[in-house]
Amino acid sequence: MANLTLVQAINLALTQEMEADDRVLILGEDVGKNGGVFRVTEGLQQRFGERRVVDTPLAESGILGTAIGLAMAGLRPIPEIQFEGFLGPAYDQITNHAARYRTRSRGSVTIPLTIRVPVGGGIHAPELHSDSPEAIYAHTPGLKVVMPSSPYDAKGLLISAIRDPDPVIFFEPKRIYRSFREEVPEDEYTIPIGKAKIVEEGTDLTVVTWGATTIQCIEAMDELPEDLSVELIDLRTIYPLDMETVIESVQKTGRCVVVHEAPKTCGLGAEIATIVQEHCFLHLRAPVQRVAGFDTVMPYYKLELEYLPDAKRITDGIMACAAY
Repeated sequence: MANLTLVQAINLALTQEMEADDRVLILGEDVGKNGGVFRVTEGLQQRFGERRVVDTPLAESGILGTAIGLAMAGLRPIPEIQFEGFLGPAYDQITNHAARYRTRSRGSVTIPLTIRVPVGGGIHAPELHSDSPEAIYAHTPGLKVVMPSSPYDAKGLLISAIRDPDPVIFFEPKRIYRSFREEVPEDEYTIPIGKAKIVEEGTDLTVVTWGATTIQCIEAMDELPEDLSVELIDLRTIYPLDMETVIESVQKTGRCVVVHEAPKTCGLGAEIATIVQEHCFLHLRAPVQRVAGFDTVMPYYKLELEYLPDAKRITDGIMACAAY
């Protein structure tokens, strides 16, 4: 076992998959010589060469278009988009091409493509560098969307994504890239895409979250009254959603709070709340609460942390739901 940060766990997963399968290659802006803007791919070009770790021009549409062609040709490309806001120029390639080729070809062509994307706020980055667009891509049939919250999960989920026959967007919460370490097996292992994790078991209320806000939820739970038993679920996969785990939990607890840093309106929390209402209506003892980012552009440095759900806002949401 190694004590790794999220960055190191992802780097280890990439290294091991590239060693195990010569079809795996990486492409993106500055991923080679510089090791990526966050140094996630550091050392990989030196190890595997410029033909498998490719520095590309600053052209996201070109990066994704090239990656789709490589995947159609039988390779397993891993394009990196430097920041989530830069997915915009590649949106057409992702949603109209990568996501649709299996259906368009009646299953004769698959796109084994893993798009790595740093995501979310909390690092004082400028505009277009701090968004949380997971709901947009979860709404696109043909895509799988993954967002780990720990080094252990990041490694296992990334290996699963690389081996998946279909396109996966692998969102990496940049706020926790180096914020803590965790024991991670040095051997290869996988975590199934589409399976949530119960971080902490409880009986009185269910909290559902994913990505970096999982850490804030854990901090919030430390501030709750000792007689309030909260079950914390980390979805890990945004699509497909593991609603079976959520439904089973809410039917047990009767209360649900959904936490995410994306804007509240049309965020994934709305979909989860609706599914909970559809399947748990007779079990609910309170309306589903949402603690989310605000319906505005992520603010600059001074107000950034006011935008993101923190432990206090999460605690207030939990207590309001519990007191209903």
